[in-house]
Amino acid sequence: MCGKEASFRFRSYNIRLCKDCVEEFIKRRVRKAIREFKLFRRDEKLLVAVSGGKDSISLWDIMISLGYNVDAVHIDLGISAFSDRSWEKIRDFSQKRGIKLPIRLSIRDYFNGKGMEDIIKEDRRPACSLCGFIKRYIMNRVALEGGYVVLTGHNLDDETATLLGNLISWKDGYLNRQSPRLEGRDGFAPRAKPLILCSKEEIEAYIEVRKLPYLDERCPLSKNAQTTFYKRLIRELDRNSPGIKLKFFLGFLERRGRFRAKQQELRPCFQCGMPTSTGICNFCRLKKKLDLNFDS
Repeated sequence: MCGKEASFRFRSYNIRLCKDCVEEFIKRRVRKAIREFKLFRRDEKLLVAVSGGKDSISLWDIMISLGYNVDAVHIDLGISAFSDRSWEKIRDFSQKRGIKLPIRLSIRDYFNGKGMEDIIKEDRRPACSLCGFIKRYIMNRVALEGGYVVLTGHNLDDETATLLGNLISWKDGYLNRQSPRLEGRDGFAPRAKPLILCSKEEIEAYIEVRKLPYLDERCPLSKNAQTTFYKRLIRELDRNSPGIKLKFFLGFLERRGRFRAKQQELRPCFQCGMPTSTGICNFCRLKKKLDLNFDS
């Protein structure tokens, strides 16, 4: 882009970039996603969900660099030393950037001292599925109370892996809802994914160039996650046909309207007031299963 010696190669675009141009290239991709998918307006309150991993740290850094006034939230999963190390990286980034620390919430506060390791021993659902809905519930409550749009660090690899899994199982409802932005409705805060046009390799290049602190390890509970397998398949396809990953996802977005799903009638959970299609939401049902009270 500038004529200097290149340090990185992105095969999907058949380009080589120097360190300065990598940073600008990624920011252009994020700006394009915000503009083309109408992810949010400048006057909307934005809340970045920060885990401490490379995607969420990069997203937080990019949003600040682009001049957005963003707040952040971190959910401590109570996974032994892993959660402590995650918070250390978040704290390091906050100090490096000279910004305030995120809102820090712990699932132990919602489950009477039980962390994810304790919960999965009593609930047989896959760890990532269980953890995901707990985090979404907590983030949604925070976003609704603060009037935020929640920003998550889902990148192109995440989205294509999810898409592949949903297509293989023909989950029309999930395919209908998979979108760069989910509008707020019936007790759900709006959510958006600014990194949706950026691949794992591109985010890794960005975080290397920016020298950002992040936790370089997988969650110990995610070893058997099905999405990890789908990501490997997608990356192998992209190695053989550079650019196919982006083409696959953008092609889906053009055709997403073909997938129909009946809108469920939602009503307030009689325990916590959050939206559910049944009398009690999944979060409160889990608390009941764990024999906990409902003072949350």
